[in-house]
Amino acid sequence: MGRFVLLGAAAVFLLGGWMALGQVGTGEGVKIQIIYFNLETVQVTWNASHYPRSNLTFHYTLNPDEAYDQCTIYILQEGHTSGCLLDAEQQDDILYFSIRNGTHPVFTASRWIYYYLKPGSPKQVSFSWHQDAVTVTCSDLSYRGLLYEVQYRSPFDTEWQSKQENTCNVTIEDLDAEKCYAFRARVKAMEDVYGPDTYPSDWSEVTCWQRGETRDSCPQTPTPPKPKLSKFILVSSLAILLMVSLLLLSLWKLWRVKKFLMPSVPDPKSTFPGLFEIHQGNFQEWITDTQNVAHLPKMAGAEPESGPEDSLVVQLAKTEADAPRTLEPQTEEKEAAGGSLQLPHQPPLPGGDVVTLGGFTFVMNDSSYVAL
Repeated sequence: MGRFVLLGAAAVFLLGGWMALGQVGTGEGVKIQIIYFNLETVQVTWNASHYPRSNLTFHYTLNPDEAYDQCTIYILQEGHTSGCLLDAEQQDDILYFSIRNGTHPVFTASRWIYYYLKPGSPKQVSFSWHQDAVTVTCSDLSYRGLLYEVQYRSPFDTEWQSKQENTCNVTIEDLDAEKCYAFRARVKAMEDVYGPDTYPSDWSEVTCWQRGETRDSCPQTPTPPKPKLSKFILVSSLAILLMVSLLLLSLWKLWRVKKFLMPSVPDPKSTFPGLFEIHQGNFQEWITDTQNVAHLPKMAGAEPESGPEDSLVVQLAKTEADAPRTLEPQTEEKEAAGGSLQLPHQPPLPGGDVVTLGGFTFVMNDSSYVAL
């Protein structure tokens, strides 16, 4: 068996040489097929229809130094020989053979028989279920260089899904326990060991499973499965949530920057209560109604002012000493003597400021205010 594996690397190179050297003739249209069943039996068949009334004979040997033996087990087609079965258990030798019509050879050739290996079908296939996965196991074959393939599909699938391993221990994940699945398995020979002309084994019997239990068959009309939140939907939802959070954070930062660069103008309704609700924006009416302001009485002999509005008397708040300060108007004599209406100069209070407004002089300190 060790020599069998070592020869696999040189098999492709030697195949062409042996075919050129060993094949003496094609027999004018004779076609052959070689299958090496599970390293046990070699089957060689030919197109018997090319010789409809002849029984061709098959002669062979596995040792070029020995004489050819004639086939003892023939395959018949319509009463005529069409192939031969040879016992070649665990052989990795070259098969030398000749197909004859009587004593006349019609086809002579030599072949590496393991180039045409067909492994045996998987045996003792078992299924082990755990949550949303299943492990398929079977008995490994006694030789190496094989791949164990498991195929599965549900009524919702149009094609078989496949997975393969180097040993007959194949785990299939991401299955839906609510669905019914059909399984089958086979064995394939590795091309880098046996060449490109091998055959896969026959498929094992199809087995149906649902919720970890065997079924006779899966329904042809699929029933909709229960909704299931997949990992893809979960990851997508988290990504969208993160993007929305970043967008809201960006908008909040932009709003703060805008507020810092362009502060909002305060609403006058909150600063001047009643100005718009009661006086419809008339500032003169509002200040007259809400502040400590009185109309200035007209002086005797004074000319009416040209302005449409009456003059206002500005009153000062009490000083810190709570001593009222009054403004004494000038006498009529001084008015008649000429000159505008003026108030006598009073010395400013300590720490106060002198303010002149419309011909009036005021002394203001920190607790004073002017209402217009």
